[in-house]
Amino acid sequence: MSTGKNGQRTAIVDLEPGNGDLDGLLALYRTMQLIRQTEEELARCHQRGLIHGACHTYVGQEAIATGVCAHLNASDTVFSTHRGHGHALAKGMPVRDLIAELFGRKTGCSRGRGGSMHLFAPEIGMMGTSGIVGPCILQACGGGYSAKLLKSGNVSLAFFGDGASHNGAFHEGLNMASIWKLPVIFVCENNQYATEVSFEYAAGHPSVADRGAAYGIPGVEVDGNDVWEVYQAASEAVERARNGGGPTLLECKTYRTRPHAEGMGDYQYRTRDEVNTWKDRCPIAGWRERLLSEYGVSPAQLSQIDDEVAAIVAEARTFAESSPYPEPSEATTHIYAEETPTAPTATAASERKLSISQATLEALTEEMASNPRIFVMGEGIGQRGGNFQTTLGLYELHGPERLCDTPISERGFTGLACGAAMTGTRPVIDFMFVDFLLDGMGEIINQIAKMQFMSSGRLQMPVVLRGCIGLGHSAATHHSGSYYGMFAQVPGLKVVVPSNARDAKGLLKRALRGNDPVLFLEHREILTAKCPVPAEDYDIEFGQAHIVRAGTDVTVVALAKMVHLAEAACEELQQEGISVELIDPRTVLPLDTQTILQSVHKTGRLLIVDEPPASCGFSAEVAAAVVDAGFNDLDAPIRRLTGLFAPTPYSPPLENAVLPTKADISTAIRELLQE
Repeated sequence: MSTGKNGQRTAIVDLEPGNGDLDGLLALYRTMQLIRQTEEELARCHQRGLIHGACHTYVGQEAIATGVCAHLNASDTVFSTHRGHGHALAKGMPVRDLIAELFGRKTGCSRGRGGSMHLFAPEIGMMGTSGIVGPCILQACGGGYSAKLLKSGNVSLAFFGDGASHNGAFHEGLNMASIWKLPVIFVCENNQYATEVSFEYAAGHPSVADRGAAYGIPGVEVDGNDVWEVYQAASEAVERARNGGGPTLLECKTYRTRPHAEGMGDYQYRTRDEVNTWKDRCPIAGWRERLLSEYGVSPAQLSQIDDEVAAIVAEARTFAESSPYPEPSEATTHIYAEETPTAPTATAASERKLSISQATLEALTEEMASNPRIFVMGEGIGQRGGNFQTTLGLYELHGPERLCDTPISERGFTGLACGAAMTGTRPVIDFMFVDFLLDGMGEIINQIAKMQFMSSGRLQMPVVLRGCIGLGHSAATHHSGSYYGMFAQVPGLKVVVPSNARDAKGLLKRALRGNDPVLFLEHREILTAKCPVPAEDYDIEFGQAHIVRAGTDVTVVALAKMVHLAEAACEELQQEGISVELIDPRTVLPLDTQTILQSVHKTGRLLIVDEPPASCGFSAEVAAAVVDAGFNDLDAPIRRLTGLFAPTPYSPPLENAVLPTKADISTAIRELLQE
């Protein structure tokens, strides 16, 4: 890349060796030298103990990042892997930002939060690197989907190693990019080893590029140590993507000549002779020789570049070493978006009644009409309108790009949603059942939930993940899960579990307007339950519990279907003179413990009713919070009534046996009042 008049990094275009464009040819050399000298300095710094964790260098592979990124503008997006230093530098990251990050300093590109494997600079289109193999492929699909939806003309690119080509993300990502003709380039840097396992051993087919044909996309194999060959292949791929021709798979055959990570042993799985053979094929030395012999460049010109780069790297190391560490107080910042949307409150009473399904569809319909960046993905959510009519009629309004039917690729489109949110759109992922969401668990926990934190708030994550939960319809163990207690352990997520239509609409509106990832979980057994829903615009703030009914004798906390059962039990107990205060938290994360504590202060007794098993779940969290802050208000031990600790059975008598019932709730309240 070259530097424009305004200081922005700009793509080298129409570069031809024979047309006298020596600046462009020398720029390729300079970028490779910048990467090489930076990596060699980082290796020395690792030996000095200045780098606190892993350091995965890019030595030997410089031609690939250089040749590819030369075609990219600042608005094009790059998603990378743990060996991402070279990609970041080729995309335009200042050396000082990179070295400071590996030193764990506040001036680092990720503000000291990421180190070698987590490099973020979204302001130049470097969307992040990941310590997990494969997510970058899916996120690049998301970047491509945003570019397609917004018609920006941008290209999205994933760099990954040969090890990732055996990962499910590779296959799901290539398939999605193919069927939707996404402007994505997949660059496999085949350096012959995935950590210490050889590609020859791990691959049933010797060519990664050949796999493109299986998904209907061009697959091109190039010499990854020849910067000009990489440059030419990337030129065609970028042009194809920008012109609507869809994705390309590039396999760049190369070799890393340093260990997998600095400090690791290197000759238990490969030989010195093998490494030395590849060192003799050094991409920088090869391009240098070609510049000297074919293009009339003088040794002095190249030496001047070498010296300039050396000065830049030396200054960057000094800058990084003198930079401050982050303050300990910064360890808990940027977990969630700092901007909180204003919540319009419904004030007028409403006589119209809607079901939960109708109310959430109305919320989605209104928000999609007002925000063209919202799109929905899921299986059967297009013309069919979703298994639970979650998108009924929206396909006719917005078409297939905003109501996108997917293949059965839960990990794939979950990872795509992450990349799409990173690049300016607002995905809603409809999983049908929350059980299916578990196939995307790694993308949710390791990527979506952590992205705002790892990028120091520079990337937001407005993703809504929907799915039905709950027992009661003989769907057995793969269509009846809830899991909200498990997801509530993940910093960065918000977890919503509505019990009625009014709340469901207001909470979904809030999710669609906010900038945090939200798990929106709807209990299948109450989807048709109706209640008054205001016609005016409103949303409901997360972390605000609803007092379903006031009482003085005992506090009951419940979610979703259990709210309905508990309310029926309260009506029964009212006839016996027992006054129950019923609280519906509405959101599990954040959890409104203050409202619960105030109620316990009044009643002195607490029963928590929850459908999932008790172990390490929602009921345990509520009980612990009350013991911590309200122990002196308790007149009796806290009681929990939960589902049994068992997978969900199919047969109705068995299924009923693991669920709390209205009678169980009534009995538990009576027993608690006797203590």
